[in-house]
Amino acid sequence: MSKKFIYKNYFYKIRKGNLEISFIFKMEPENIYFRPKIIIKNVPNAKINLDNLVFHLGLMEIPTYWKAAIAPEIIIEAGCLNKEQIGWWRNLIIKGMGQFFYENKIDWLKIVSKPGIVKPGILWKPGLKNRYLAPFAGGRDSIVTLESLKKKNKDIALFTVNPVAKIQKAVKVSGVKKQIIVKRKIDKKLLELNKKGYLNGHTPFTSLLSFISVLCAVLFNYKNIAFSNEKSANDGNVRYLGRIINHQWAKSSEFEKMFRNYCKKYLAKDINYFSYLRKYGELEISKMLTKYPKYFSVFSSCNAGMRMSSGGALQAKKRWCGKCPKCLFVYMSLYPLLNKEDLLKIFSKDLFENKKLLAVMKELIGEGKHKPFECVGTYKESRKAFKLSFEKAKKSGEIPYLLKRERP
Repeated sequence: MSKKFIYKNYFYKIRKGNLEISFIFKMEPENIYFRPKIIIKNVPNAKINLDNLVFHLGLMEIPTYWKAAIAPEIIIEAGCLNKEQIGWWRNLIIKGMGQFFYENKIDWLKIVSKPGIVKPGILWKPGLKNRYLAPFAGGRDSIVTLESLKKKNKDIALFTVNPVAKIQKAVKVSGVKKQIIVKRKIDKKLLELNKKGYLNGHTPFTSLLSFISVLCAVLFNYKNIAFSNEKSANDGNVRYLGRIINHQWAKSSEFEKMFRNYCKKYLAKDINYFSYLRKYGELEISKMLTKYPKYFSVFSSCNAGMRMSSGGALQAKKRWCGKCPKCLFVYMSLYPLLNKEDLLKIFSKDLFENKKLLAVMKELIGEGKHKPFECVGTYKESRKAFKLSFEKAKKSGEIPYLLKRERP
């Protein structure tokens, strides 16, 4: 019996003021069911048909659970997709899961999907208010976008998914009162399978956020969705089976354009989905951040400090782990711009003195096997940050360990 992954059904209801959504996925031949949930807090009491938007949200949850099955067939029974849509979703899985395919040496050409038999849902019509939904996780990029929108006196609501305490601290500092909160619950059965040896790995999380944000924009009446994906997200990491693997593909210009077109045709015509920082590089964004010192003691761009609990809930162990490529890259980008006191307020320690980060440093500047699978800048940006950091340290007369290697 060949392996199959089936999107069986979806359900939603408003309960105690919250929109509760659940999905049913089945993995064959193991006969394993997954039932993940998404809860959108404090929704307006409007009676609108959300079938199509919820169905699509379930489609975007597929990669999270499919990766345990690696089934050559993905079967859609919960709704209907035409040939164009099937091609679009196959393209998203191939490119969005590229890192997963590369790390597990999987040939993606075996992936197929089939249309279901249920009639498609309602395409949401124009008429949304010209307000801004700003995805916010307390990181460098989203802070810069938010503060820029505030200066332009835009009507803004923060869009947060599983906002742990460290994110809420940054929300508080921002001063923005409107917040749309989404709770995403992973089926703990998936975590149990991972412990047993079933495959796990990177999924295109920003793609999932994009679909959730459209649902929230329709629910809460916001026309504009302002993500904070920068220019360097277009830069790939490594080549595999004739394709460029890009850890940040879901943040790339390619996905942004692809999703915007799909959204207008199949989801909600009136939504204006875009990235506010698309034309900027990482070093430019770090420079912009330095204008907002009120965030120094609360912001974090480290993903390694976020971990899933055994019950499927997201937890933040540390604001900065101080060991990953993302921590070192952000440190490098801010080092030339800030004094030591401010750097310590952010990172608590001098990362350039950590000898264990030498290999990570080399990967960032292009002396490793490939660019780290993290949301970091291009080789060119890393080399520039390294050079500027070296020059600053040299002037001070105190050159930390990582900067003592040969000048770039």
